[in-house]
Amino acid sequence: MARTLIVEADGGSRGNPGPAGYGAVVIDPESGQPLAEAAEYIGTATNNVAEYRGLLAGLRAAHALDPDAEVRVRMDSKLVVEQMSGRWKIKHPDMRPLAAEARTVFPPDRVTYEWIPREQNKHADLLANEAMDAGKAGRQWEPRDSRAELDAGGAARSAAADAAAEAAEAAEPKAPPVGWASADLGAPTTLVLLRHGETALTPQKRFSGSGGCDPELSPAGHRQAEAVAAALAARGTVQVVVSSPLKRCRQTAETVAARLGLDVRVDEGLRETDFGAWEGLTFAEVQERYPQDLAAWLGSAKAAPTGGESFAAVARRVAVSRDKLLARYAGRTVLLVTHVTPVKTLVRLALGAPPESLFRMELSAASLSAVAYYGDGNASVRLVNETAHLR
Repeated sequence: MARTLIVEADGGSRGNPGPAGYGAVVIDPESGQPLAEAAEYIGTATNNVAEYRGLLAGLRAAHALDPDAEVRVRMDSKLVVEQMSGRWKIKHPDMRPLAAEARTVFPPDRVTYEWIPREQNKHADLLANEAMDAGKAGRQWEPRDSRAELDAGGAARSAAADAAAEAAEAAEPKAPPVGWASADLGAPTTLVLLRHGETALTPQKRFSGSGGCDPELSPAGHRQAEAVAAALAARGTVQVVVSSPLKRCRQTAETVAARLGLDVRVDEGLRETDFGAWEGLTFAEVQERYPQDLAAWLGSAKAAPTGGESFAAVARRVAVSRDKLLARYAGRTVLLVTHVTPVKTLVRLALGAPPESLFRMELSAASLSAVAYYGDGNASVRLVNETAHLR
């Protein structure tokens, strides 16, 4: 069975025509993790030409990963999607050769096209803006300089977007904070974030991610799950239960869902970080065996544990899961039963806090946190590390 890859692409022109660039990212549909990025400043061009150049770059990047793959292209350009799907004619002479070239990368029957709203195409948009910023500075975009991350808080905005935000801030009155404006935004979508109950590894403070032995809840963990189930039943607000695929989360989720009379849905993107060779070790043991790797990991979200996964990679797949859940359950209260890193990451992204803030949050087993998401894209952190139900 052929592998499926997702290509998200975008392009832009500051002037239309004007200085232009494109961005593209290839994504693993199972994990939501980006597999390849591409971006380039292309000189003076129109928005549509830049978008086609982004599509072409994304298809080529996917082909380099797997020439036999099935490809799902997602773009916020209605024009490109409709033209490449064959529903609209391509009249502009600058776009015809680009479209023809795009059709040669993969056999046409292995590529489908889907329109998505611009807010769902942030990663590619950020890459395109980085490319245009680089062109303005007289250089080409380099992957090592990229800050483009799928981050709803906007921490990865390009320098141009930062400058635009500052200019808008100086020119216009400040909008009221979400807490003041929420009455005008309609019902939010609320994600209640539940860390799973204890396992045998939890009290020992051992690294326990998605690459280890997948431990079950301990007797103490089962008692914690019962306690949080009772607390959530008393509140009566949860309408959907979604769990990480790992056993400790599914056991916690099933206990809660049984009390609430709900089913458990599993989302692969909510799994814990893969800690690689550190799985099952204490911090002191990692410090003794892998001192250089540990120092790098503590200093950068892009550094991964030996043979494992970086916090930046976790943030990307967690953000993909978050966006899918917000779209699917708009206006509802959803319980996510997950792990330390995904919970802290969702709180961090909601606050627009830097990656190093992950090391500054306490998150107890079977604790509750909550984030409300509004229709204008803002988020409001309502609760962090609530453990009253365990006392």
